[in-house]
Amino acid sequence: MIGKGKTVKAPLRVDPRQANSNEVIKALEQSNQAMLKLLNTCISNGGKLPFTSAWLNFPNEVVHFLSYFISHESHHRGQIIMLIRQLNNQLPNEVTTGVWQWKKRLKEGR
Repeated sequence: MIGKGKTVKAPLRVDPRQANSNEVIKALEQSNQAMLKLLNTCISNGGKLPFTSAWLNFPNEVVHFLSYFISHESHHRGQIIMLIRQLNNQLPNEVTTGVWQWKKRLKEGR
């Protein structure tokens, strides 16, 4: 949303209720590339977003931008775990603690 039509192409939108794993993986890869392009654009623009949005409630500096998205991603991880618990299911400890194992996830992604 933040760079749509300005610096990056919006990732493929999938309906999470109907998407298969291949569609989700493709959308995540596109989102990753869009974020990298947007971050590089910010760096090339003196560390600032090259545009502003009415909904941005933080300074347009790349550090604030990146911090916002890290917090946002963490929030969604917590929501997923909470929803599973509310549905009376339990994730293995390896999963609930594993979502915070950044170095391990990075190695797996490579």
